[in-house]
Amino acid sequence: MSLEDFLKGHSELAAAENPKAYRKQEAIWELFTSECVYFLDQLMVLKEVFLTTLTDLQMRECLQDIDSWRLFANLNELCLVSFGFLTSLLRVIKEMWTNPDSYSTQSLLELLRKAFGESICHCLQKYCLNYSTAILYLDSLKLREDFGSFVKWCERNEQCRRLQLKDLLVAPLQRFTRYPLLLKNIGKKSCSEAEESTIQSIVDLVDTAIYDLEGKVKWLDNYQKVKQLKEALVWLLVWEQDKRAHVPENLKHLLKAVTLENLVSHRSLLHDGKLVLIENAKMHEVYLFLFDEFLLITKIKRSKKKSGVVESNPLRPAAGQELEFLLQESCSFIVLDQPISLDRLQLKNIDQLNATASGLPNSFIIMHQNRYQQCIGVFILQAQTESVKKAWVSEIEDAISSLLKQDCQQPRVKNSFLESSQI
Repeated sequence: MSLEDFLKGHSELAAAENPKAYRKQEAIWELFTSECVYFLDQLMVLKEVFLTTLTDLQMRECLQDIDSWRLFANLNELCLVSFGFLTSLLRVIKEMWTNPDSYSTQSLLELLRKAFGESICHCLQKYCLNYSTAILYLDSLKLREDFGSFVKWCERNEQCRRLQLKDLLVAPLQRFTRYPLLLKNIGKKSCSEAEESTIQSIVDLVDTAIYDLEGKVKWLDNYQKVKQLKEALVWLLVWEQDKRAHVPENLKHLLKAVTLENLVSHRSLLHDGKLVLIENAKMHEVYLFLFDEFLLITKIKRSKKKSGVVESNPLRPAAGQELEFLLQESCSFIVLDQPISLDRLQLKNIDQLNATASGLPNSFIIMHQNRYQQCIGVFILQAQTESVKKAWVSEIEDAISSLLKQDCQQPRVKNSFLESSQI
């Protein structure tokens, strides 16, 4: 209901006679009613229709291996916090209607400061940090017939209003980003500069929480992606990489396999994507991983088993979703040659004239040099479009520049798998 319609049915309550004060009441009412929709139509539907049903089924020895925390995180806490905020906000709103003085306005400001400073932002941050994991977990469960039946049964509930589980799971993230807009609207319609300044400080508090969360989500997303990638990378033994490196079978046990799985641990994945490698006049599809210290060129090995339709993750850009799709399809990535340290990498652009003459549009060359400046590897790579090529060249150049700058300030000598430029 609009504020006007609600007040018509409650004769004991009165709207402010001052038009500016009434506009402020409308802005506060919008915060309240939108919170009602969020609490009743989204949070409580997730809790009562999905979480409670799952808990009941698990008590009856069904779907017992499903981890409800990985799917719903601190949903119960979100419901309690939202309900507490609603009841407190409604009490303050009624006070402002029955006694529109500075005391009731001060009560509102104190409530907003306490709610967003102590509970709402903290709970939403906790939920949002788990969201990416929840979506990946949900995708992995969709292949199961029993879990699929459970989700479809729940989604048919009229309370869902034709919304799917993934639509409801994203609701707290959307609500978090909407709070600053609702609060700013109240601040714009405040009756005094002091009041507007106080509300702006609350807006800044929420914006800071969202900004802080974005950094954590980015770090967590990178951590989870690299963790999955570590298990999907295949490192060939030296005699598998180079046919000339013949080692008799009875001597292979002397060459202890050096595990390179930890090479990518604690690294930042800056850019990744498919390109075409030109080798022996043939074209091979490859997948490149640009880390903060080195570049990996890999060949995709697709799994025979298909995992079905994979839902896209709204937290990730399209480029990140391509890798996510391949990982969920159980693809592995066979590392070609060896990791190319960025301080040993040289980029060569193939201009339009040479590209046309050689029949290699949108191409560039990566040269791998050793410590004596000798070229020990050449990779001619072709992108789908000129813009994709420019993006790769720019990302690699920025990564090289950043690494060299970091080396000047703090040389990489401890716990580094890479050959240092200081040798």
